[in-house]
Amino acid sequence: MKFLDLAKVYIRSGSGGNGSVSFRREKFIEFGGPDGGDGGRGGDVRVEAVDGLNTLIDFRYQQHFFAQNGQGGMGRQRTGKDGEDILLRVPVGTEILDEDEETVLADLAELGQSVLLAKGGNGGWGNLRFKTSTNQGPRRANPGQPGVERTIWLRLKLIADVGLLGLPNAGKSTFLAATSNARPKIADYPFTTLHPNLGVVGVDGREFVVADIPGLIEGAHEGRGLGDLFLGHVERCAVLLHLVDGSSGTLLEDWRTIIDEIEAYGAGLADKPRVTVLNKIDTMDDEERAFLRDELAAVTGGEVMMMSGATGEGVTAVLRALRSHIDEGRLRGGDDTVEDASWRP
Repeated sequence: MKFLDLAKVYIRSGSGGNGSVSFRREKFIEFGGPDGGDGGRGGDVRVEAVDGLNTLIDFRYQQHFFAQNGQGGMGRQRTGKDGEDILLRVPVGTEILDEDEETVLADLAELGQSVLLAKGGNGGWGNLRFKTSTNQGPRRANPGQPGVERTIWLRLKLIADVGLLGLPNAGKSTFLAATSNARPKIADYPFTTLHPNLGVVGVDGREFVVADIPGLIEGAHEGRGLGDLFLGHVERCAVLLHLVDGSSGTLLEDWRTIIDEIEAYGAGLADKPRVTVLNKIDTMDDEERAFLRDELAAVTGGEVMMMSGATGEGVTAVLRALRSHIDEGRLRGGDDTVEDASWRP
């Protein structure tokens, strides 16, 4: 299934039904009178965040959603039937944007959240409503109110606890594959990852969700490479994992490139907690590891961890460091105790 995180949708609520102009005409009824009923209300258009969806692919094949119009009123004081509502089901984490793609109408960050996008028109009054002591036979009725028609954008921002950052081929997909059941594409050429991937990672009996996004390059905020649109998927993360390829030969330049891109993107990404990791240490000896770690730590001004996603060295320590930045309410799984592998019932 193709991953889709942006979709343009056209919606229209139902128009209200017209009121009826009708008079009683029955045998043996000496004095008739108005008995026109009201029109029915038009259907609404709502959007709801539901479970079980992680892409907007459904909106690739259907972009128009029109609610049903209300039925017109009828004689014998009969009110028209209300139009049926339309419900758009979207993944949790979907933003509803106006046609300008900037104004945020709603942010469905929690399961079950629902928002009214277009309200249906009210039904018109029938002539029975206009009967007065001085106007016993009104011949007027109101038309139904028209529905609301608008164009909106749906933008999905994945709900994850940890976001992976790094240049292409920094080892992000390898890390995700080594720590979770996710199977992202892994190859020795840049931009192997073209769409975000999610994986559930466990450490010490607790689990959290990690998001792997396509790699950034210098000038991504200006549209180079795959751009920086995918950074929207790590906006909601509690902590960022910045992987730096220790075998690249341009260690400090690689680190600075990612920092510059997230600062240019904005949205508070540069202020989020960040764990910096020197990756691919299996390709270097102990002396080279220590030298590169100290060199990177001097630039970052903080702790630099070391890891090899391919061999698993240092992975558990990195996972524990990430977990320390995630609130207990976001973690999944059992308690914090680690079972003794030697114990048997």
